[in-house]
Amino acid sequence: EQVVLMLADFQASMPFLIMALAVLAFFGSSLPLLIGLMGFFGWERYARISRGLAISASAQGYASAVTQLGASPARVYLKHILPNIASTLIVSMTLVFPEVILLESGLSFLGLGVQPPMTSLGNMVGYGREYITRAPWIMLAPATTIVLTTLAVSVLGDWLRDRLDPTLR
Repeated sequence: EQVVLMLADFQASMPFLIMALAVLAFFGSSLPLLIGLMGFFGWERYARISRGLAISASAQGYASAVTQLGASPARVYLKHILPNIASTLIVSMTLVFPEVILLESGLSFLGLGVQPPMTSLGNMVGYGREYITRAPWIMLAPATTIVLTTLAVSVLGDWLRDRLDPTLR
């Protein structure tokens, strides 16, 4: 547990965009590497949130009651604690998802993300830069899509938090 927390501290201390730029510049931009980086983004948040919620939930009476009845620690965590912390984790994932969209768009805009012939909104914004004075819609359409998508996912995350968080009821 302490090793994971030390790794989380190390990851949180490094700016992810700089690390992603360095990794993509060193290894070259490929879709599997980009997907791996996106999956790696923000894991320390989930580790800290999960740990705190699991400690809080295991300190409550129902977890100790199930343990005294003879349930294994794995059963206690999987059947009793995880369902109680899942809503908070789902909400935190939906609130981080817009950051992932912006990160991918930014890396693609810089030429380090998704490579042609595959399509990315960041690539479209980058290509539209050349035509901004003659045909601004070439850049504005994908930029507006990025803004509306991130806004919609953020609103969905807020709505899920309002619906699923038991402390707000």
